[in-house]
Amino acid sequence: MTSPEPSAAGSDEQRELRVDAERNRERILAAARTLFACEGLGVSMAAVAREAGVGKATLSRRFASREELITAVFADRMDAYAAATDTALADPDPWRGFVGYVHAVCAMQAADRGFADVLTMTFPAAKPLEARRAQAYNGLLELITRAQAGGQLRPEFSDRDMVILLMANAGVIAATGDAAPDTWQRLVGYLLHSFATPGTELPPLPPPPEPRALYRAMVRLTRPYPPGTGNRSRHPA
Repeated sequence: MTSPEPSAAGSDEQRELRVDAERNRERILAAARTLFACEGLGVSMAAVAREAGVGKATLSRRFASREELITAVFADRMDAYAAATDTALADPDPWRGFVGYVHAVCAMQAADRGFADVLTMTFPAAKPLEARRAQAYNGLLELITRAQAGGQLRPEFSDRDMVILLMANAGVIAATGDAAPDTWQRLVGYLLHSFATPGTELPPLPPPPEPRALYRAMVRLTRPYPPGTGNRSRHPA
């Protein structure tokens, strides 16, 4: 005997379930993007579920772990991060390429606090994300070698100094927030001056933040951290 064909009603129901599942996934991703961008990766999975308007069980069915959710949220940003090295390496001026890369990556951090966290942490279980990080790292090594060979990047500069820069930039971004959002550019400008060999031509430093804006940023630091956002362990990228 042949198996009975599924009824039209059954097919419609399955189709509706798939559409509903995809809708929930997009709502979860949108909620996670919003919360991660504003508050960093310390946001709890329960908070993401609430923001998305779904239950924790639904969230777990779509994303079994935090790493899976982070990978899905930041996949496009990690692609852009890896592509930034390709753009820099395509510049015929090694120093200009290096400076452009530093500015591009630090601007990505400033645009999304969650991404600022991603660049200064590791997620061994998130294989696609870590693969893109490795690609960007290999490109960075070539950028450093080229800029040092050109005599404009200090010979003692190490790839680890880039990690330190990203950590420092993430800290400034988190501290200043929307009170003084352009402060990171001043920090990066100073660091690029310190990386350059004597006599290397550099653009002028961006202006420091206005006193009132910096004061507002300092006030922010006196407020208690939201639950789940404090004391996060960080690891080099």
